[in-house]
Amino acid sequence: MKKIILPFLFAFAICGNLFAQPQRFVDEVFSNFTQENNILYSQNYSVIAASQGVPYVPTGASAQVPALVFDMYEPAGDTMAERPLIIMLHTGTFLPIIYNGNATGMRNDVATTNICKSYAKRGYVVANLEYRLGWNPTAATQAERAASLMKAVYRAIQDTKSAVRFVRRDYSITNQWGIDTSRIILCGQGSGGWIALGYATVDKLAEVQLPKFLDAMGVPLIDTAIIGDWDGIGGQFNMETNLGFSNDIDMVCSMGGGLGDISWLEAGDVPMCAVHCPTDPVAVYTTGDVSIASIGIVTTDISGSYDVMKKANMLGNNSVLDPVNTGNDPYTLAAQAASASAVGMMDFGGTAIGAPEDNVFPYITGNPFEAAPWDFWDSTTTCAIAVALGLPAAQGTAAHVSNIQQNPDMSYPKSMAYTDSTLGYFCRRIVRATNLDGQTGLNDLTAIESGINLFPNPAMQNLTILSENGMINSIKMYTTAGKLVKEETNLSSNQVQLNVLNLIEGLYLCAIEVNGQIVTKRLMIK
Repeated sequence: MKKIILPFLFAFAICGNLFAQPQRFVDEVFSNFTQENNILYSQNYSVIAASQGVPYVPTGASAQVPALVFDMYEPAGDTMAERPLIIMLHTGTFLPIIYNGNATGMRNDVATTNICKSYAKRGYVVANLEYRLGWNPTAATQAERAASLMKAVYRAIQDTKSAVRFVRRDYSITNQWGIDTSRIILCGQGSGGWIALGYATVDKLAEVQLPKFLDAMGVPLIDTAIIGDWDGIGGQFNMETNLGFSNDIDMVCSMGGGLGDISWLEAGDVPMCAVHCPTDPVAVYTTGDVSIASIGIVTTDISGSYDVMKKANMLGNNSVLDPVNTGNDPYTLAAQAASASAVGMMDFGGTAIGAPEDNVFPYITGNPFEAAPWDFWDSTTTCAIAVALGLPAAQGTAAHVSNIQQNPDMSYPKSMAYTDSTLGYFCRRIVRATNLDGQTGLNDLTAIESGINLFPNPAMQNLTILSENGMINSIKMYTTAGKLVKEETNLSSNQVQLNVLNLIEGLYLCAIEVNGQIVTKRLMIK
């Protein structure tokens, strides 16, 4: 891993330091953060004790059924009155840590808390959320397993919506955390990514009554009369909380998440972006089935980040992000290079990855079953957690061994490197999607981008760059490793001829400045 991807990411990070000064909401401009823990935002019925014959237990009733709380992180010493809110959703396959067979799966995971801290140091307020867990992976039929898993996602969506309403209710009273409720972003890891993507897309009864969620007699297995609707309204075993306030959000950032069905995604849904390992064995990078070796297929046709972003881009939901994707920041360039490298690669479901798509950063680590390269855990702590849960220490050891097979070079520096790359990629898109950069209009940049042509492409020794909608100010050409190989500055022409390029065969990225705006174009040298 360290020989394959970390130098690649570090090279771009170094380049980024050369290009710009630290910027709030993009870079860590605060040296520290404050943290307030265990803020109760809701109460509802949990199914975590269903295996004990008690299907519905109020949250907070026991250690095994945690209260619905969040930990709030803020930038220390901040004087801004209202800041955007990140709601952080942890991983865990919707089962408690260790019980899920993993060494991760709680909001206090090292990676999750480090992500929260880093967002706070960038100037955001961050709510690290506890949501309800519980589903039955050993249900008798595939349809029942699918419904059980999707109900777990559904309950977590309800909890997250209640948390958003809770924040807006607080805003109407005191706004004690100084939150700008017009800018709320969901960020989810693994199963948290499933929640975030589902939150943004599920809004119709028909979407939870697809054929894959029906029993053999055609009866819906997700019964809103029992568990309530997607907003947390109604339902015999659902507590309605924080009503009277909007649960609208403004963006979704997914780390290895999946979408229950690609048909859920429609025009007008909020902007979204993602990082994802094509080797992810659970949420496949394109579209495929979720399966567990000892059980079989859990649910079918789950779409991962590549297919989700491809459709979101096609629908125009992500058009607001176009200026970032045509820029030359190191993380966007790294994502473009990684996407080019991933073309033709088989994801875990056996699907060949297609042409590069914007707004998804594929993490190609070299590990055959990698899903979460940002994760970090300590085997001793994992055993201690197992004992604290009343389980044998050996079960903690087994969870560690299972995880290390997917992430054999797991280390704290690796975790932090991927955390930095993830937030470096996400934050630029958050800034654009929520208009923190003040660019209310995109028409000028869109016109500039569409008016730039490179020919021939592929090129050999000579290249012409033509701008139909502005004067070319400068041209910088980079390798996919972030090395600057050619630069032309102090230009003032709508057509530039580059001769005797002397570049080796391969893909290059051309950052072309036109009227002060930078557009990135791909160039092949043959």
